[in-house]
Amino acid sequence: MAAITYKNASCIYEGSDKLAVDNLNLDIQDGEFIVLVGPSGSGKSTALRMLAGLEDIDEGSIEIGGKDMTGVPSKDRDIAMVFQNYALYPNKTVAENMGFALKLRGVSAEERRKKVEEAAKVLDLTEHLDRKPAKLSGGQRQRVAMGRAIVREPQVFCMDEPLSNLDAKLRVQTRTQIAALQRRLGTTTVYVTHDQVEAMTMGDRVAVLRFGKLQQFASPNELYDRPANAFVAGFIGSPAMNLFTAPITSDGVKLGDSTFELERDHLSKLKELGLKEVTVGIRPEQLEITDSGGVEVVVDLVEDLGSEAYVYTHASGVEMVARSNPRTAPRLADTVRLRRHPEGAVHLFHSETGERLN
Repeated sequence: MAAITYKNASCIYEGSDKLAVDNLNLDIQDGEFIVLVGPSGSGKSTALRMLAGLEDIDEGSIEIGGKDMTGVPSKDRDIAMVFQNYALYPNKTVAENMGFALKLRGVSAEERRKKVEEAAKVLDLTEHLDRKPAKLSGGQRQRVAMGRAIVREPQVFCMDEPLSNLDAKLRVQTRTQIAALQRRLGTTTVYVTHDQVEAMTMGDRVAVLRFGKLQQFASPNELYDRPANAFVAGFIGSPAMNLFTAPITSDGVKLGDSTFELERDHLSKLKELGLKEVTVGIRPEQLEITDSGGVEVVVDLVEDLGSEAYVYTHASGVEMVARSNPRTAPRLADTVRLRRHPEGAVHLFHSETGERLN
């Protein structure tokens, strides 16, 4: 196990004029489970591959356990990689797949079997050790890939979207198993995903990337409650945070013929900054449907989830989502009014830079 440090680490692909990873700085503690998340092309997989030694570090450095990894071959970094496509040998049994790296190291057959059986017990694969991968389900194959990494007892686990090939139900089950397993082993883990729900439920801390740049590195709660900018605010959360840019008035911001009210201290802050418009963010659960006041909207869709409902609406070119009681939710095409819950948090962002203002 070891701490990991990215120090102004950058990578650019040959023939490109843009950095795939741009001055990335991360301090990852020993035993921490870190998730790199972002949309396609954000640089998250490249950052992981730089750590694993599969991509060159063009500028800056990456340290594992205090040792600079610049120029160190992948095989000498004491890391284990788990890929999206399992990468199992079809002609080998589960036990042979899990113990293959140990065999290459010259570990005795007896010691290999012992380590494989221990890992299989942890992963609930004991009864499958003599099967070939073709006889396993997708979730079982992914656990075999995990077992192959575990038996090596590395300093660091690198996982590149390992659940992408699984169906929705199996993804939820397997991500729970992976998170629980990492807590049990205590091995420093860097996990890449494009799924923000996966990131929020698995990581001790989450690094959000966009266009190769780090947007925010914080705990899931902090990302949700205090996003650093409008991009993080809109990316983290399901359904996403409501974000809209509107002119500032004496009482709040203007939406069509209605006013979305803001607190006095927020208005004072905006006045100090001399802004004429602002980007407002509010979570769906912080909005409530009301008979009076607020903003008049038209219902486009009601998503009934049984225990709760999400009401998708629009008004004056702005789309807004509010959480509702499914038993009293409005119907499609209804006109209703939305207002901020009395204790609801409002997030303000600069309309041009997207940076947080409050």
